[in-house]
Amino acid sequence: MLPCYCPSCKAQLKVKSLKCENCETEVIGNYELPILALLSTEEQDFILKFVKHSGSLKEMANQLKLSYPTVRNLLDEIIEKIRSYEK
Repeated sequence: MLPCYCPSCKAQLKVKSLKCENCETEVIGNYELPILALLSTEEQDFILKFVKHSGSLKEMANQLKLSYPTVRNLLDEIIEKIRSYEK
């Protein structure tokens, strides 16, 4: 997983460069990480499953073997986390 926070001071990291392994072109700058990259691996996995199930929390609950309210709460927590990153 892409590191998002400084291991020393815990500040949010930024992307400094991107490099094409095919032609060696490098783009250098100071870029924010995408909001979804700031989520934990588990939260990213949840979002991917959510999209693959066309946003059906009922199907998600069945697949994860959790109750619908539990899945709804997981989604609400991720939504709140994303909103906090947008501020």
